[in-house]
Amino acid sequence: MDLIKRFFKFVIPSIVSMWIFSLYSMVDGVFVSHGVGEVALRAVNLSMPFTSFIFMLGILLATGTSTVISIALGQGDLDRARGYFNQNLLVTGAASLILTIVVLLNLDAVARFLGATPDTLTYVKEYVGTIALFAVFFTVSYNLEVQVKANGAPHISTVGVISCALMNVVLDALFVLVFHWGVWGAAFATGLAQVTSTAVFSGYFLTHRQRLRFQPFRWELSAYRRILPLGLSEGLNELSNGLVIFLFNHIILRVIGESGLTPYTIISYVNTLVLMTMTGIGQGIQPLVSFHFGAKERSVYHRLLRYGVTLALALSVLFFLLVEVGDRAIVGFFLDRESSMFDYSTSALGLYAFSFLPMGLNVVVAAFFTAMERPVFALSISFGRSLVLMSASLLTLSTLFGDTGIWLSTLCSELLCLILTTACSLRYRRSLER
Repeated sequence: MDLIKRFFKFVIPSIVSMWIFSLYSMVDGVFVSHGVGEVALRAVNLSMPFTSFIFMLGILLATGTSTVISIALGQGDLDRARGYFNQNLLVTGAASLILTIVVLLNLDAVARFLGATPDTLTYVKEYVGTIALFAVFFTVSYNLEVQVKANGAPHISTVGVISCALMNVVLDALFVLVFHWGVWGAAFATGLAQVTSTAVFSGYFLTHRQRLRFQPFRWELSAYRRILPLGLSEGLNELSNGLVIFLFNHIILRVIGESGLTPYTIISYVNTLVLMTMTGIGQGIQPLVSFHFGAKERSVYHRLLRYGVTLALALSVLFFLLVEVGDRAIVGFFLDRESSMFDYSTSALGLYAFSFLPMGLNVVVAAFFTAMERPVFALSISFGRSLVLMSASLLTLSTLFGDTGIWLSTLCSELLCLILTTACSLRYRRSLER
């Protein structure tokens, strides 16, 4: 029973954190849709892969670092854990600043690469350019949030992300609906919200110095030979969201036309919420699994995997049922019921929702392998579902079945990935029997 309590103590705040991360762009979309219009809503969707890329950078560095920190703590090596913590914050900040400079110097090219059309180009440049200015806060805030959980205080992560979410909603309403700053105002609100969460997490580490804390450290860049392969799996889960949106946008423009971006914008918001829920479960069990792996307590971390898989499957079914029953209400958040795209968007969302059923199992098992320092298994699953299988499914089904194939392609990809996940799991079990 104590393990179940610890499981939920870590997983619930992690899910809440991921929900709020996924709601950033969704909140922007709601306010932009009602405050500016459908064209601006499409522009926010076209910009989402860039936001996902920033989060991917943060997750890539945070997840691997959290794993090696948790293993070090499980082994009782506090000095090394502190060194990893401080080194990674500087590396993350430097990488983010480089990204900001590169994007701002090539803003027009980035916007066109994302799929901006003549109607949406100005809006995309406004959104991407503003978000790029805050990239360091996106990545550092996420790193601090993950390390708060590794430090044994998951409730602080909830406080930080809730403060960020509230700030985002309030500033979105103020900047978009009151000041009429449009797309630029929505992006500015999101950036300032990230500054808020960074301040909250920094305050925690400045006042709680018993375990992880800010301090001078000895560089150990060789640690990234462990950190990057471990973080790549979870990073690809986030990047997959952006890559999928990017790929869908370009296929939709070719098969359906620009009007098809409206239903997919809504679908991508819902899909992000579901994906981040499953990622939250994986992120929640990760420090626990890594700690008990470091302590060589196999039965404990296997029980944690069972808890995670069970919760993921239950929530997958719940999300599917909620979408099938409430699809019109969900679409109504973004579109007026008189909109010519309302009924089509509702139908498309209903088809897409079938992909939620196998998604959770794939994501949670990949996270477990990451926590176990099994990057080959983790990367195979994440790389399969995020790039290879998704691309193949989308290109094939859209060619064979047109727009219907587009909305069912994610289901096909997840089912194929489920076969890969099963194969990796069986191979892992056989390795334990040797």
